[in-house]
Amino acid sequence: MKIAVIGGAGVRTPLLVSGLTASDLRIDEIALYDVDHERLSIIGPLAERMAGAAGWRGRVSVCRSIAEAIAWADFVFTSVRVGGLERRIRDEATSQRHGIVGQETIGPAGFAMATRTIPHMVRYARQIADAAPRAWIINFTNPVGMVTEAMRTATDRVVGICDTPTELFDAAAHALDLDPARCSFDYFGLNHLGWLREIHSGGAPQLHRLWNDAARLQAIYKVPLFDHASLRGLKLLPTEYVFYYDQPTRAYDNVRRAGRSRGQVIEELNRALFDSLADPAADATPQYDRIARYRAYLSLRSAGYMQIESGAFDPKMSTTVSTLGGYDKIAASVVRAIHFNTHEVIPLSVVNRGTIADLHDSDVVEVPCVVDANGARPLHVGGVPERIRPLLEQVKEYERLTVRATLAQSVDGARTALAANPLVSSRAAADALVDDLAPLW
Repeated sequence: MKIAVIGGAGVRTPLLVSGLTASDLRIDEIALYDVDHERLSIIGPLAERMAGAAGWRGRVSVCRSIAEAIAWADFVFTSVRVGGLERRIRDEATSQRHGIVGQETIGPAGFAMATRTIPHMVRYARQIADAAPRAWIINFTNPVGMVTEAMRTATDRVVGICDTPTELFDAAAHALDLDPARCSFDYFGLNHLGWLREIHSGGAPQLHRLWNDAARLQAIYKVPLFDHASLRGLKLLPTEYVFYYDQPTRAYDNVRRAGRSRGQVIEELNRALFDSLADPAADATPQYDRIARYRAYLSLRSAGYMQIESGAFDPKMSTTVSTLGGYDKIAASVVRAIHFNTHEVIPLSVVNRGTIADLHDSDVVEVPCVVDANGARPLHVGGVPERIRPLLEQVKEYERLTVRATLAQSVDGARTALAANPLVSSRAAADALVDDLAPLW
């Protein structure tokens, strides 16, 4: 089996490679491609070293072209950040200047990320469909929902993937003292806008045990995002990204008070990581070699997740081992389910086709899917609760308009799309933001 990674210089590539090669998949080659050849020359050998440490005997290829990477590939992962962290930081700062939280996948910054990313991803999808027509594309590129919806204009052999839902599943199951592997999860929404409606275990629903237990509810989220009373009234568990829509003023104020964005924090962490990996003496101390330094980076990055936006400045490390969640685990689970035809149920971003009754058939939604050799088939969700339907419908309309405007490269369409975002107050505010976020593509 050959697996290709477009965006192979990304900092999570060694984790992805390690997860894939530690599985029971018989992978002969993992081909990495990235426009940043300098970073790829550092990340590629680290990925190969991590895979080799687990006993894998295949080959990690560092490729100079897309064509070389995807030729004969069975699966192609796409994980691209167009414009790099420099553009993320700029987008987040622009959003903050306009009084809206700066977060790379939500609101104006997410809009800017989508508009500049979609043209590249559609082009990659066409190249993959031409060169490796039987390959499945597994898209990690944010904003995953919009990018996947746009890529589907070039091929239907693409699914969007994110570890946010499975992280929630894991945390909720552990809070209830349940084995996540023995549970089924009733979940629905869009990428970075989802809700867990029920957990079933032993043939019985389980979430009712949470609503009057503040300690269990608090244990689910790494940082304090939602208060006990609101969750008890909602009787749904939202993913953490719902926080930005639920409490936009709090999120904005916390970033303003911090004086820096998450993008700036990641830039500092990445700079330190690459300086450390480039150190000629990095492997002189076995207990703190390149692999150890990389794992320490991942732990530090994870500990700081959503700290700034939530106002929780003390890192909180997880005390439980994730069964379902994690970038590497969900990637391997999707490839395994397709390759071995296992019919595993995995939450993915796929075309709706009536799965969520309140949305269009052609919309890309994030729901549990049965995954086998034929791809991913979404499980029926039906209607969604009245309390969250308006937000779900509004965000999906914003996504549709953004994809449409980007594919047409229509600036006026882009203004209309951003005005539909629930975090943007008016068309005038959208016009000003589009001007400040330019160029869009």
